[in-house]
Amino acid sequence: MTITEQTPPAGVTNPPYGELIAILRGDLITPADPVYDEARAVYNAMIDKRPAAIVRCRDVADVIACVRFGRANDLEIAVRGGGHSAGGLGVWDGALVIDLSLLRSTTVNPHHHTVRVDAGCTWGDVDHASVAFGMATPSGFLASTGVGGLTLGGGIGYLSRRFGLTVDNLLAADVVLADGTFVTANENSHRDLFWALRGGGGNFGIITSFTFRCHDIGEGGTIIGGPVLYDLADTAEVMRWYRELLPSLPEELSGWIALLTIPPAAPFPEELWGRKSCGIVWCYTGSHARADEVLEPIKTYGSPLLVGLGVMPFNVLQSAFDGLYPAGLQWYWRADFCNEISDAAIDVHCKYGERLPTGHSTMHLYPIDGAASRVPDDATAFAYRDGGWAGVIVGVDPDPANAGVISRWARDYWEELHPTSAGGAYVNFLMEEGQDRVKAAYRGNYDRLAQVKNRYDPDNVLHINQNIRPANGS
Repeated sequence: MTITEQTPPAGVTNPPYGELIAILRGDLITPADPVYDEARAVYNAMIDKRPAAIVRCRDVADVIACVRFGRANDLEIAVRGGGHSAGGLGVWDGALVIDLSLLRSTTVNPHHHTVRVDAGCTWGDVDHASVAFGMATPSGFLASTGVGGLTLGGGIGYLSRRFGLTVDNLLAADVVLADGTFVTANENSHRDLFWALRGGGGNFGIITSFTFRCHDIGEGGTIIGGPVLYDLADTAEVMRWYRELLPSLPEELSGWIALLTIPPAAPFPEELWGRKSCGIVWCYTGSHARADEVLEPIKTYGSPLLVGLGVMPFNVLQSAFDGLYPAGLQWYWRADFCNEISDAAIDVHCKYGERLPTGHSTMHLYPIDGAASRVPDDATAFAYRDGGWAGVIVGVDPDPANAGVISRWARDYWEELHPTSAGGAYVNFLMEEGQDRVKAAYRGNYDRLAQVKNRYDPDNVLHINQNIRPANGS
């Protein structure tokens, strides 16, 4: 086959880019292109990075070409999937961004209960494909989240109590390594790489497709879920009740707890709009015949402002908050794991819940319990299997003028709460917080991860991430 040199787009004046363009099926975007600002924008509008070029890849060959080109020309390489990274690590100043967002196919095998997912997919894409067969694979809490980033960090979500984390359901991954070669990692091939990918982030290669185990949920993919909201003044009592109740519940029922401002939108009653609240979002994936019995404790406790439980397809619950949190808001994240919700922690939550600075700002505690907690700490790179919670505090607002306000609230909240934590945080919730925080996220698994990094990326080419440095010190 003869490759014809294409005319470089406006702004591409460096001759090597012409060489890359000639072998790409995707598009190369530079600062001179009209779509550049759109292409470099990520979910968190507080991030404002200016890459040297962005390649929207159309196949694995494009990814390989970009890695080899980047290495040959000594370019920084950033990898973008869904663009939801808390720290905006899918883009970087002066980098060649390998944008996977056009790789969007899914293939469900209902007989084997698996789904193969391209790396540019969101969880909305996966749920759309799998729920049609009455199945789902554990993921997170927003349908707009990218599959790659969430998976590589661990994957805590609605189904974790019953079926484990996302990484516990990963069967295989196709990977372009830092030297531009291609491998498939699973339990039988590149086992050390497969171990590291399950929680170790984007440190070890660029994953171009994932194969996940799926599970039958509810009745034909239909679950019972939704929020139960309480007055903010009841926060301490609700949190004490919740911390005792959750471990005793059947694993088909999970719920995460939040401090929030009730959104001024349907389906919330207008009289509750703008009211600060303590809420729990529940998801029951078991038999509907047992639902009344299982849900009775959460329907009858306390004096809720709203009991919003209903029957719905799983993907409806998974996407319920996407409209409230569209791309382009200002975000500031702080996070920690906690082994318990202590009385001291509850005091801090009550204090800062009263100070929620904007309508979008919130605090969430996601349970790591049941099936997720029965996996040994060293079975995957994800190390926090203690049966506690992954907590996150986010200052969020559409107005850049409020960036300082939301950031200060989140930092102050975290600094008072951190002494009650388990020490590290869910890597998917970290911003740029330094190497000590990265090490704390992996606890006793960090040294092994550094050895795997040394084998697969000894030059630390893939370092625009929550970086695990190679054991050789690069």
